[in-house]
Amino acid sequence: MASALTEKLSRLVKEIRGQARITEANVADMLREVRMALLEADVALPVVRDFIARVKEKALGQEVLGSLSPGQALVGIVNRELAATMGQGQAGGELNLAAQPPAVILMAGLQGAGKTTTTAKLAKHLIERRRKKVLTVSADVYRPAAIEQLKTVTKQAGAEWFPSTGDQKPVDIALAALDYARKHYIDVLLVDTAGRLAIDEALMREIRELHAAVHPVETLFVVDAMQGQDAMNTAKAFSDALPLTGIVLTKTDGDSRGGAALSARHITGAPIKFAGTSEKIDGLEVFDAERHAGRVLGMGDIVALVEQVTANVDVAAAQKLAAKVKSGESFDLNDFLGQIQQMKQMGGLSSLMDKLPTQMAAKAGQVDMDRAERDIRRKEGIIHSMTPLERRKPELIKATRKRRIAAGAGVQVQEVNRMLNEFGQMQDMMKKMKGGGLMKMMKRMGGMKGMPKMPF
Repeated sequence: MASALTEKLSRLVKEIRGQARITEANVADMLREVRMALLEADVALPVVRDFIARVKEKALGQEVLGSLSPGQALVGIVNRELAATMGQGQAGGELNLAAQPPAVILMAGLQGAGKTTTTAKLAKHLIERRRKKVLTVSADVYRPAAIEQLKTVTKQAGAEWFPSTGDQKPVDIALAALDYARKHYIDVLLVDTAGRLAIDEALMREIRELHAAVHPVETLFVVDAMQGQDAMNTAKAFSDALPLTGIVLTKTDGDSRGGAALSARHITGAPIKFAGTSEKIDGLEVFDAERHAGRVLGMGDIVALVEQVTANVDVAAAQKLAAKVKSGESFDLNDFLGQIQQMKQMGGLSSLMDKLPTQMAAKAGQVDMDRAERDIRRKEGIIHSMTPLERRKPELIKATRKRRIAAGAGVQVQEVNRMLNEFGQMQDMMKKMKGGGLMKMMKRMGGMKGMPKMPF
């Protein structure tokens, strides 16, 4: 997210950090650069002015001028103020569910902002993180496709879906869903509201009526991070119409500017609670202003990286592999396929690289991430093209079999050879670890902060 802004600010951070002496002149130069970077990132002018004024006041204070490393101190101020602008100290993703069940969450926003997908992502989050029983309902009677879409994505999320039709009134739909939720001991009801292509009074009147009828504990404003300056007008209109309790930023993986995160928070006064990081059903992150500021400044987000890996790693599969290697059994192509699938579950290479500090990500960026991910999919296709016997006994794969496998996977024989060479290297590495080296390595990982303990 915010790649253009990150690139400019991380370059500035590098320059400032090395400065042994901070003066009013070089602070002014730095702030001019920051102002331009923020405006180019589509951050609203009032937000930019407020941010620059706060940084300037603190940058010329004793904290920086009296510091032994003023460059570092100044970077710290920029980081803290950026976090404060995005809502530092807010509740983050802790949704207020302290209500007599079912707790109702109303999803509001323009058409195309990603409300329906976000509703399902939030349902999955509440099921997995908060252990809640969740029901979703669509009050979008103008787009029959939206009702069907919610049904499909709700099923993917593992939540329950309440049916509705285009000839019903939105308030009637929501009240019927609420009645069903009470009778079936549902913890949380998510109401997906209708969107419009632009703000209009009919939309606002309808959503106010819905709000008054269901008394939601949370009213979340879903905004497309790629809207930029338009996010300002949308945010103001919804903020005037509804008592917003939080913001969900969507499509942050496609935003090269990053302005919406700053603008929407400033205009509504509501905290950013979640950020949509991919189109996948689990592509929703709890928003942490401090960590997000670090990412925008090119400092990376190692905490999020560890969380992403930990959440998706299959501990049982890792233990099974460790036991297999220890017993002296050969590491085969089924195991190799398992490792490839683990990488896919973690969200792919580009998702992991996005959380690394800029310098490390830049080095990794020299390798074409799209090409690397295509390569992973190709390897998976090659292994799927093999027979179960060939996967268990790779030594059987000679010229004739290679040609058949290549044809089945739609690749050249050279690709099969390359994959088998890489497998051979990993097999050799596993052989060296059969004396317990793999388990020792996993135990060390278990001792890392945030990683699960391995019960060996």
